[in-house]
Amino acid sequence: MKITEALFAGSSTRISERPKQAFPEFAFIGRSNVGKSSLINMLCGNRKLAQTSATPGKTQLVNHFLINREWYLVDLPGYGYAKMSKTARQKLIQIIRNYISLSPDLTMLFVLIDSRHDIGKTDMDFLIELGENRVPFAIIFTKADKTGSSTREAQIEKDRQQILEYWEELPPVFVSSATTGMGREEILGYIESILKNMNDN
Repeated sequence: MKITEALFAGSSTRISERPKQAFPEFAFIGRSNVGKSSLINMLCGNRKLAQTSATPGKTQLVNHFLINREWYLVDLPGYGYAKMSKTARQKLIQIIRNYISLSPDLTMLFVLIDSRHDIGKTDMDFLIELGENRVPFAIIFTKADKTGSSTREAQIEKDRQQILEYWEELPPVFVSSATTGMGREEILGYIESILKNMNDN
């Protein structure tokens, strides 16, 4: 898939505030500082599309970007950010849950996980919740350029086995680097195949 146009279509905190024009929605979420904004910018070939920050917890709204005038890329707030008041954290969780459970056009949720670490309890709890609520999701391991290939592959295999303790089969898994562009073709190709399948049916 070639992205020729990526337009900011609006921010919201509740489902009623989403853009009125309906398109399939592919949403991206992960723990704060997992590299979500950088990944989104890499996928779209626009370094300034999603706001990147050295400060975790910057995205606090649901941001819609209209891609090629045929689908939305949705940037969701990060979860699990400790340096935030309990009230603010609960508010973010509510915004995330409201979108995931109520958006009629959510087609696929991409959950970003740092490829350098074991899957933490916060991530695993979130994945389990998605499974229980039958939310279609795929996993993107980020920051793949930060370690050597053998170290990275060993860690990702360990994480795969951790997921298989709860699921009979793995969801789709991608490995990415916003710095090198690794995973871009695979992720966009996967989105393209879903859109084609939707159009064929």
